[in-house]
Amino acid sequence: MRFASIDIGSNAVRLLLSDFIESKRKPIFKKAEMVRVPLRLGEDAFLTGRITKVKINKLISAMKAFRNLMDAFDAVSYRACATSSMREAKNSSEIIKQIWREAKIKVELIDGKREADIIFSNHVEENLNKKNSYLYIDVGGGSTELTLFSKGKCLASQSFNIGTVRLLNKKVNKEYWDFFKAWIKLETKNIKQLVAIGSGGNINKLFRMSDKKNNRSVSYKKLKLLSEKIESYSYDDRIKKLGLKADRADVIVPASRIVLAVMKTAEIEEMIVPQIGLADGLIHELYEEYRNKKRKK
Repeated sequence: MRFASIDIGSNAVRLLLSDFIESKRKPIFKKAEMVRVPLRLGEDAFLTGRITKVKINKLISAMKAFRNLMDAFDAVSYRACATSSMREAKNSSEIIKQIWREAKIKVELIDGKREADIIFSNHVEENLNKKNSYLYIDVGGGSTELTLFSKGKCLASQSFNIGTVRLLNKKVNKEYWDFFKAWIKLETKNIKQLVAIGSGGNINKLFRMSDKKNNRSVSYKKLKLLSEKIESYSYDDRIKKLGLKADRADVIVPASRIVLAVMKTAEIEEMIVPQIGLADGLIHELYEEYRNKKRKK
């Protein structure tokens, strides 16, 4: 059986098609296809408060393509969510209606708390050391979601309007950075053995660039050195010499600054990168719905 999820983010829109296989212990999810379109909706939303006609047309084209792919791949159900940039765009409700009219995709506009809950639904903590506490860090184009949990229980969760596209456009002031760090200090001050779990496209890319092929974690020290290396290159050289895509070569710098700030403030030395995100969390939610319906029959 195949599910589909759509993440309409501030930097890119993504379609994930995922198969699941029932097993005795727990379901196995296998990615069938992933499509990413770097629309940068946040550039409009964070600067002008609206998404322009040009970007809307591109978004509609992407949604039509996603609808066709979902049909071609025989997805039995889907969920589509829009996050930070659409939350702030004054014309988001009109855009969501247009997506339904032209692409027949229902889009749910979610707040930061709901976004964090979906990401947390990936259940990555189930496979981790129960003695440790974990700070889940999801860095997006418009916001960063932080979720603190210990022994499988969520202790605190907060969404902050600090994202890669916002930072590129200088839309985060010092006062908000201070608020961000103060929250981290307050929530983590009495917690020992704290480990970070990182998600989001830029964190995944940083992890792959760190050459940690046989491990799922990377140290703060290694990330800091890698970040300094990336920043030492010009935008063009990040593409030519580091092999980064054009739409990744700029946002990866503020992404590394965000994750390093979180780890330093919380005094975290290690980050686990399971390479999952919002789209994966939506797939897990679709599976839970399917399982609950099956039980009721």
